Amino acid sequence: MDLIGKYRDQFGYALPGWRKAKDWRRRLKALERTTSKAVHGGGTGKEARVRQAVREYVSTGYDLATKVNASLLGLCAQAIELPHWEALAYFHAMLVKHLDLVERRLLHNEKIPAPEKVFSLFEPHTEWIQKGKQRTNVELGHRLLLATDQHELIQDYDVPVGGADVDQSVPVADRLLHRYGAGSLASLSFDKGFTRAEDRELLSLYVPTVVMPKRGRKTDSDTERESEKKFATLRRQHSAVESDINALEHHGLNRCLDLGLAGYQRYIGYGVLAYNLHVIGRELLARARARRDVVAA
Repeated sequence: MDLIGKYRDQFGYALPGWRKAKDWRRRLKALERTTSKAVHGGGTGKEARVRQAVREYVSTGYDLATKVNASLLGLCAQAIELPHWEALAYFHAMLVKHLDLVERRLLHNEKIPAPEKVFSLFEPHTEWIQKGKQRTNVELGHRLLLATDQHELIQDYDVPVGGADVDQSVPVADRLLHRYGAGSLASLSFDKGFTRAEDRELLSLYVPTVVMPKRGRKTDSDTERESEKKFATLRRQHSAVESDINALEHHGLNRCLDLGLAGYQRYIGYGVLAYNLHVIGRELLARARARRDVVAA
């Protein structure tokens, strides 16, 4: 409705029939509030009240969608810039999609599959991240995969949109081996979310020591493998990646200010670059101080 009002004022000759645009907004707001109150409220006859409110809300929403669709067809014949038309077409599609989701969820009691849900109208690529922790157990955005070395430099990163952690262990190892050559990696340590027995066995053919702690109940062989001194030492060192993640947040990655998925990925790259430059600069300053101390002595 914001776009309709804007385009009506800007392209009045090309967008007729919207004299009562404010009335549409008021009607839809009132129906949304009524429906929300019925859904989240209680009392006797709740189910009947919810169904009635949802039917009215969805019916009015589809009436609006039909009217907007007619305006889109009319705009096709007018000399307006394509981005204006695309913006209105996008939000029209989102209106139809979410009316369908509301109808299926509240009238037909369907469970909406996660891939069909949209968590941000303005950044539709946004994912729902279930962290499995007590506090801030859910976040909106994308997961970030990092591979750091013993010097705390980030050697590889990725934004696995829609993928699971468990599917990333082989690809990240393949990228590192391709970049630095066979035999270049003495060990690889992963979080528990990456653990898969067949991946560990495959990676062991190329990397001498693969640290993959098993999730859940451990067998005697798992316990013996994870009790080895080298495994335990490397596993303790793995915790340093948490401080690297915290440092990345301080280098601008606590919130992305760019637009679109391509902008998101570019923003991640800039954050990783800034982090690595900071680590290198810190090491150079430390060496310079050490040389000054030697001269002074």
